[in-house]
Amino acid sequence: QVQLMESGGGSVQAGGSLRLSCAASTYTYTFNSMAWFRQAPGKEREGVAAISSGGGAYYADSVKGRFTISRDSLKKAVFLRVNSLKPEDTALYYCAANQGRTVEAWTWRTESNYDYWGQGTQVTVSS
Repeated sequence: QVQLMESGGGSVQAGGSLRLSCAASTYTYTFNSMAWFRQAPGKEREGVAAISSGGGAYYADSVKGRFTISRDSLKKAVFLRVNSLKPEDTALYYCAANQGRTVEAWTWRTESNYDYWGQGTQVTVSS
């Protein structure tokens, strides 16, 4: 069973930046679409950003212009650069991936489109 492993979370002050990373526990796997979701205390998990194998990138309106999703050329890892962090960005950030589906603008937020999930990395933003 493939496991995704996130890293890069931490505690920062408002306005700060972090770079989240995610890769499979087994290096031999490659992925089609990869994404980041987050879940704040007391709230449902929500899509943050996704990137397809062709490089198409999608973002939640709340993070556009502040977050940037990217992936390595071997399609084994995904990254999320988070800038200008706000206290409302505080959440557990999850990485998700699939091997057979290319997500698009109207499908990337659907969690069932992803086969693999990580355990999450905590991002805490203080004011």
